[in-house]
Amino acid sequence: MARTATRPRTGLPVREVLRRFWPYAAPRRGWMLVSLLLAALSPALLSVEIWLFKVVVDDVLVPRDFGLFPVVAASYVGLTLVQAVCDGADRMLSTWLSQRFLVDLRTALLDHLQRVPLEFLGRHRLGDVMSRVSGDVSAIESFLVSGTSRAVSQVLQLVFFSVAIVLIQPLLAGVALVVTPLFWVTSRWFARRLKELSRERQRRSGALNASLEQTLSTLPLVQAYDQGAREVQRYAAEAEAKYRTEMASARLRSVYAPTLDLIELAGALVVIGTGAWLLARGELTVGGLLAFLTYLSRLYSPARGLGSAVTTAFSAAAGAERVVELLDEPTLPPDRPGAVDLHRGPAELRFEGVTHTYAGASVPAVQGVSFTARPGDVVAVVGASGAGKSTLAALLMRGLDPDSGTVRLDGHDLRDLTRASVRAQVAVVLQETLLVDGSVRDNIVFGTPGASDADVERAARAADAHDFVSALPQGYGTPVGERGRRLSGGQAQRVAIARALLRDAPVLLLDEPTTGLDVLSVQRVAGPLRHLMAGRTTVVVSHDLDTVRDATTILVMDAGRVVERGSHDDLVAAGGTYAGLWRAQRAEAGREPDGLPTPTPVGVG
Repeated sequence: MARTATRPRTGLPVREVLRRFWPYAAPRRGWMLVSLLLAALSPALLSVEIWLFKVVVDDVLVPRDFGLFPVVAASYVGLTLVQAVCDGADRMLSTWLSQRFLVDLRTALLDHLQRVPLEFLGRHRLGDVMSRVSGDVSAIESFLVSGTSRAVSQVLQLVFFSVAIVLIQPLLAGVALVVTPLFWVTSRWFARRLKELSRERQRRSGALNASLEQTLSTLPLVQAYDQGAREVQRYAAEAEAKYRTEMASARLRSVYAPTLDLIELAGALVVIGTGAWLLARGELTVGGLLAFLTYLSRLYSPARGLGSAVTTAFSAAAGAERVVELLDEPTLPPDRPGAVDLHRGPAELRFEGVTHTYAGASVPAVQGVSFTARPGDVVAVVGASGAGKSTLAALLMRGLDPDSGTVRLDGHDLRDLTRASVRAQVAVVLQETLLVDGSVRDNIVFGTPGASDADVERAARAADAHDFVSALPQGYGTPVGERGRRLSGGQAQRVAIARALLRDAPVLLLDEPTTGLDVLSVQRVAGPLRHLMAGRTTVVVSHDLDTVRDATTILVMDAGRVVERGSHDDLVAAGGTYAGLWRAQRAEAGREPDGLPTPTPVGVG
């Protein structure tokens, strides 16, 4: 499929960030309103506390009258307790809201990625995708949820403290408030320059994670070819690029903070000078001046905070752009309205003139493919890389839908069936033996979560895996390690076969089932494969002709078309494309092939 067009490098507009991601916060908008109310109480209570400080100075300390002090002290204690309760509740509620937003958005993003075509992984580096799901989603939350509450609190602080200083001395308030807009103007000026740096920092962070993931995931290959120094150098180059971006951001921020400090200092000095003049004229009390300066110090802080909120918004816009790129990736075709579930049972598979062209491609990946596979049949699909074999497998699993023609299972068009019920009819043994980072049992029951221990052991015995599993330190509870690295290739493949046996699906898809295994391992899995294929409708995708010579029917594909079909002996005798491939492979191997194990009428037991 064609990749979604990327957006301009300036990031998403803030209103677009709100439109795309507000739905993930909207279910808790009532609690968000409560959080905003709690955020509003804090500056209100703080304003009253500072005003009480003015009362203490003017009505207790200056006249040396202790009579009012108990009332003021009790008020202070009461306000402090109320503020502590409100701040604690606000902190807990804000944390809950932000974490729920993160959970919901990350879950939705992973759910979306589960439904994109597998070729998506060929266009994106895994480390970069992980960076988007973690760091970029956090940037969105900091703006949309945490940032909203913080901004409301800061705005209300500006309002309350501005009103308070006007009530204390209007002229002095006018002098002080002239300085406040400078914070906003300065922050906007710097934010425009920090915007692009924020996006570049996030992009570099994703590239660095991708580089590290690639190095660690291919560590056996790196060590085998002694390429550690080159991989370290490649990672260091990415780290240097991120370092340069971070330093550019730090240089700008190092000017940004002192500039705001100078503005704040200049404002404070002007206010102190004017306040001293008003105090000398008797137009301002000592308590009023002290309270005014306290309000002013608290007034500049939210002004600076609102300026920083602009930077946070731009950072969120840059992160949102990268997340939206993932959310806009096209997903697999949805089930048709009225799609039905296909019940389990022996199934006939038919491809009827199937053609499929990937979006953006100029020629079909498969064109006019037709064949029939019945229970007990083994249909092998062979051909060079790019011939269309993997596309046929994807069409069978409903990873793709045909542009024309029909794929039928038990007489039903797959598009008239739910994708879940189609996949329930198929057991898969892949070329790359994919195991999850769990126990042996976890991997065997991966496709059949409710299986009993007896079922698991029965499948493992049929897959010739029980003996080696029993010899492991914890038996079926032994961890296999990430991607099954604690098992040998043959052992991992037998666990995969046990997984397919336990699923007991009527259709079997073998995608290069013996690739990468040595001769002894191939011999060990031959018996389990016979058990697995017995009585099932089997499709074998392979470029190794050794593994398909005993298939019921062999389809030879070239450039998306079936150019030959028949049994191994018939195709060799015909002297066509298959015969040429066979002779070339024999010459390269220099030995007689063992062939794919012939299915026998033996079940799991």
